[in-house]
Amino acid sequence: MTEKSADDPIIVVGAGLSGLATALTSALNGRPAIVLEAAELVGGAAAYSGGQVWCGSNHVARREGIEDDSPELTETYIRDVASHLAPEVLDEAALLRWIATSPAAMRYFEDNGAIRWTVIPGLADYHNEAAGALPQGRYLTNEVIDGSTLGEWRDKLRYSPYFPVGTTYRELLEKGRRATYVDDSGEEQSATKQSHAGLPAFGLSDGTEFEAAADDDPLTYGTGVVASFLARVVAHDLIEIRTEHRVVELLTDGDAVSGVRAETPEGPVDLHGPVVLATSTYDWDEELVEEILGLTPEDWGSVAPETLRGDGIKLARQVGGQVARIPANATPILPGWRSQVGTGFGYGPEYAMPHSMIVDRHGNRYCNDSYWVDICRKTLDPDDQHLPFFLVWDDQHRVKYGLAATPPGGEYPDGWVESADSLEALGDKLGIDGAQLARTAERFSEFAERGEDPDWGRGTVDYVNKFAGDPGNLPSPVLGPIAKAPFHGIRLRFVGTGIGTSGVHIDGDGRVLGETGEPVAGLYAAGSVAALTTTGTAYNSGIALGRGLTLGYLVGHELSGNPIA
Repeated sequence: MTEKSADDPIIVVGAGLSGLATALTSALNGRPAIVLEAAELVGGAAAYSGGQVWCGSNHVARREGIEDDSPELTETYIRDVASHLAPEVLDEAALLRWIATSPAAMRYFEDNGAIRWTVIPGLADYHNEAAGALPQGRYLTNEVIDGSTLGEWRDKLRYSPYFPVGTTYRELLEKGRRATYVDDSGEEQSATKQSHAGLPAFGLSDGTEFEAAADDDPLTYGTGVVASFLARVVAHDLIEIRTEHRVVELLTDGDAVSGVRAETPEGPVDLHGPVVLATSTYDWDEELVEEILGLTPEDWGSVAPETLRGDGIKLARQVGGQVARIPANATPILPGWRSQVGTGFGYGPEYAMPHSMIVDRHGNRYCNDSYWVDICRKTLDPDDQHLPFFLVWDDQHRVKYGLAATPPGGEYPDGWVESADSLEALGDKLGIDGAQLARTAERFSEFAERGEDPDWGRGTVDYVNKFAGDPGNLPSPVLGPIAKAPFHGIRLRFVGTGIGTSGVHIDGDGRVLGETGEPVAGLYAAGSVAALTTTGTAYNSGIALGRGLTLGYLVGHELSGNPIA
């Protein structure tokens, strides 16, 4: 344990959700914190996310009348899911520490005004077939916060371009994720809304008044979760956030980390104190992507902020920190594409919509192609890899759903997709076996008409059906025949979201481990910079944020001299 000293702040590297939570916990316990952010904006990958925070046996579910969960059931679920691929990467002690501590951390942040939690209604665990899975109650997110409560920091907050910020999960789950991006006239919603004051304390509400309040600045999803914490952080006089401070070196005193050197617009700056790495992952470093995932640029992209360059991994390695490896095909990465505008990348639920399927270059389906977990696991299976892989759909899909920035019924930009009047001809354009593609589509369509997929189980995952499909499509929200010309296709790539799975090796309390397995003195990590050894190859959306907040709670308490027993 590091002794508390008013003259020796903790140094948090990264102003994403985990970094803000760590700094806030330290300050609430009396120790100052300085948060260094490489970018001009704060919020990191969490602000771009759906803001789902997964926590078993939490007080919010009980408050909302959901009584089904327990720590034992949570453990059963994680162990079952983790047992199917590389179970040896699961850290037993870290798993038990997280399960026991996470509910207390979520209550702590709410009790201290950082957020007002609500359960995402009716959202089931990913793996509904696993022992211990629940149909709802483990996914938390923020109640709506008004952006005006951030004051001058509102302009420094990342705003998600990937979720319809300002709407609620209630609306999204009723209409379907793709439909929520489009208003009743068929026009895409604007990317931002103007701020407006006049909410209760901390700017929190139950969200209902914003559903028809287009002139306000309601913040929801990951943007809202980060905004809630940021509002509390910037109001605390023991916390300082410095943007445009990229940490490039760890300072040491003997074998212990004693501070950082940061590059700033005014030149290098040295700061002293124990260091917490909270830099998220490696999405924008091509060498680390290839080292860890085995993917080259033609099969990779990212929707995370471009400041996620693997800085935390590189800093830990400077002082002998380990990198723990989780199999690449257990990484939370999504099928996606190059953006239709600009040079970035995108992803969306369109691959899970009816009238579409994913195939390999042989024209064969090989996975549950509505479910990114199975897509990743099967496509990157080291013993049976299916790269390159392709999304194929018919004109019913184009008319009903569109794709990326192309709205329903719109025309795709020239050269962005391939189109043809037959599946055989489409296969030739994409470099796929066209004859086999047509046979695959014929079989798929025959069963899709009945709402079935006996080959790969598309339509059997409750989370996907609820969150990614079309709730108005019968008999299945994710199944529809591929039968109406013209047919369309695109080569997919995996798209990162700032959750790397592999990363800096830590113990259950966030201490960075060296090559011998012993902690590196003075160095901690929280959030997605740290390998997910806590759950191994088990993953749900929301585990990254839930674990990051839990680690921030644990590390902040320890460094302030009040460790959690």
